[in-house]
Amino acid sequence: MRVLMTGGGTAGHINPALAIAAKIRAEQPDAEILFVGAKGRMETRLVPAAGYRIVTVDVRGFQRRLSLKNIGRNISAAVHAVTAEAASSGILRDFRPDIAIGTGGYVSGPILRKAAKMGIPVLVHESNAFPGVTVKMLAKYAAVTMLASEEARKYLPAGAKATVTGNPLRPEFLHLDREKARRELGADDRPLILSVGGSLGAARVNAAMAEVLARSAKDGRFQHIHATGSAGWESTCARLRELGVPENAPGITVREYIDDMPRCMAAADLVVSRCGAMTLSELPAAGKPAILIPSPNVAENHQFHNAMALVKKGAAVCLEEKDLTAERLWGEIEKLASSPAELRRMAENARKDAILDADDRIYAVVESVMKNGGRWPG
Repeated sequence: MRVLMTGGGTAGHINPALAIAAKIRAEQPDAEILFVGAKGRMETRLVPAAGYRIVTVDVRGFQRRLSLKNIGRNISAAVHAVTAEAASSGILRDFRPDIAIGTGGYVSGPILRKAAKMGIPVLVHESNAFPGVTVKMLAKYAAVTMLASEEARKYLPAGAKATVTGNPLRPEFLHLDREKARRELGADDRPLILSVGGSLGAARVNAAMAEVLARSAKDGRFQHIHATGSAGWESTCARLRELGVPENAPGITVREYIDDMPRCMAAADLVVSRCGAMTLSELPAAGKPAILIPSPNVAENHQFHNAMALVKKGAAVCLEEKDLTAERLWGEIEKLASSPAELRRMAENARKDAILDADDRIYAVVESVMKNGGRWPG
């Protein structure tokens, strides 16, 4: 089987694509897989590192906010859209895929539209609770759109076929052991709060958490693991020194980046986090209550929709960044972390809709569409 994969720009688009490719390769070792990405974007580094071949097209995203600068950018994006479609034709003719699978990002648009016009079966996967512009547009061409959350279905165009598969998870999230994780991290019996601002950092989250950590260092009721992200490391450490928090304060661990997230999440009693696509799936898989602070600087405010999908299930509290203060965040943490019964209730609600077999579901969709001549029988 020859499979064309496309999706990029952010880890939320690239990681699901890599996971789908890995599942196909595991089931069909002789499958030929080619990725199509945007020139100069993150996928050009991550995809080869995972062992897959990638070709690129020069495509740009359209700007939604009107300004003189953005009008110029949109004219350039329109020109690149035309050239990207021509480049896509050549890629498809050369590779001759049996199926084309996209996970979002504007690079998916030209190649999957052209694939559909050429009669190649198209599948789309949406990792957020609110589908992006590209996915909503491609849903009209796709045999079926695979959704991470049932919440996303109502935002698709009328007549678009969809099925809920979940987001593929790292295997480590499927075998979490709380007590083992806590031993390995040196955690004691106090509630452990894991807080994450994002891989690049989140200034408002880091600023509020610095105050929370200082208060908690004096209070002593809770223990913390906080990740600042690369952009927030120096400023957060400097702020903690100003607040009198020693570098090795008991129960307070500050890292630049968490590279053992499954272990840290397994050990945690409460998670404070942004709400990107993978968080939407990892929190339920781990069965963790959360305080979610959606980033307001993302396309179509999709992190807010992700957060609300968990809030509606009684698994999370949403604290929008416009309302974020250290006092408010401390109050939410204190209220939840001081109530074991509430944490258990939220954890149970999180687990109810966890999808732990997303890669199997996605592969079953691929097989079904291939066996049915490019159509989704569901």
